[in-house]
Amino acid sequence: MRRFLDTIYKVSGGLAAALILAICLLISAQILLNLASRMMGPAWSYTIPSYADFAGFMLAGASFLALAYTLRMGGHVRVSLVTQRLPRRAALAAEVLSLTLATGLAGFAGFYLVSLVQESRHYGDTSAGIVPIPLWIPQSAVALGMGLLVIALLDTLVQTLRAGAPTLPNSAEE
Repeated sequence: MRRFLDTIYKVSGGLAAALILAICLLISAQILLNLASRMMGPAWSYTIPSYADFAGFMLAGASFLALAYTLRMGGHVRVSLVTQRLPRRAALAAEVLSLTLATGLAGFAGFYLVSLVQESRHYGDTSAGIVPIPLWIPQSAVALGMGLLVIALLDTLVQTLRAGAPTLPNSAEE
């Protein structure tokens, strides 16, 4: 089970990285088209339709798909200034409490994100740009990322309870 969960976290992190790369490629292509227009004249004036919408949707997907991977790699900002000064049992209690609260909040957000996806599908909501994109598609990536974060938080909570100590790696900056 450990290997399966770690693979899921790595795949979601990889998808987030691929989306960031796609944003870079899309924006670079539009910049090249703008340069061609300035250098060659108005006859070479082209725009990628709805490129800003595509970039925004990919950024939202990348941000949420990266959450679980970032958590498990210790990349989220954690305030350990207080907890490192607490006795071991109090630090464990603070860790369990924060993971429990975070799981509840992420679960709450995830529930409503899934509801938003269902509502967008039901009503056929589309983006307002030149290319009408069904909104449930980018919303699904966001909901999936939040769902994976809930799983990662539960996974971390269970590991912490079993180990009797915090299990997340410390970030580089504390």
